[in-house]
Amino acid sequence: MNNTSSPSRALVLGGGGSSGNAWVLGVVAGLSAAGLDVTMADVIIGTSSGSTTAVQLARIDPLELYAATIAPLPASAGDRRGGSGSTRPVVNHLERTAAIIADSSDPADLRRRLGASSLELAAADPQWQPRWRHIVAGRLPDPRWPERPVQITAVEARTGDGVVFDRDSGVELVDAVAASTSSGPAYRIGDAWYVDGGYRSNAENADLAAGYDRVLVLSPYGGRTRTPAEWHLDVGTQIEALRAAGSRAELIGPPAEHDELFGVRGMYPALRRPAAEAGHAQGLALAPTLADFWR
Repeated sequence: MNNTSSPSRALVLGGGGSSGNAWVLGVVAGLSAAGLDVTMADVIIGTSSGSTTAVQLARIDPLELYAATIAPLPASAGDRRGGSGSTRPVVNHLERTAAIIADSSDPADLRRRLGASSLELAAADPQWQPRWRHIVAGRLPDPRWPERPVQITAVEARTGDGVVFDRDSGVELVDAVAASTSSGPAYRIGDAWYVDGGYRSNAENADLAAGYDRVLVLSPYGGRTRTPAEWHLDVGTQIEALRAAGSRAELIGPPAEHDELFGVRGMYPALRRPAAEAGHAQGLALAPTLADFWR
């Protein structure tokens, strides 16, 4: 724990698809507009779509990102399932992973089963990887790792081990984000294959912020988990552990009235604007309360 007068701070950005990315950008922009810049954290930890968000916020002013997010979509974009990089319907992916979760005996078994399934999908579509890398690269403001400390999560598909990439890991930024967001086929880096970082523990991986004095978790899923409660992978359990170890930790998720913007519909580009606007309003409202906590 930091013993200096300035507390150490971690910003944790959870996954949640295209609308989840937009909501987080909106929250951070709302906080910034109210005078609270949470992007100047000692580390930004990103998982799945949160890894894209982490890199964007480490490079570009959140108000600029917000303006771009709420800008009108091209006429052809409104009906597409943005960001999937695949022609497979999103519901099929959710059904596939739901079946794997139901058949798994514990978190390690889940990661192994998920990895095996993702490797099969990758083998069935060899052209998926270059397509996905191209899509991910187009979302990043710069292909180089930012100077600000950013950590990006993934899961090694063959072993089920959690992995954290950073600028010292020897992995290119585009590949790290592509691996963290690979919720379908596995993504290859060198001799290893990776799947979505949200399966390391949950969509947030807040446990990686252990040791920081202040931990702010932005979770598009509001801390919910698709795994059995007895596995204790939910972010609420992670928040409790952080607090028990001496951290001050806060979890922010979207209000329940905005649930329709996330989940199965979370890849629709048309939902990005309302998700960002909801997040922006939330950030503005939360700024006075969070200012004391963060500073």
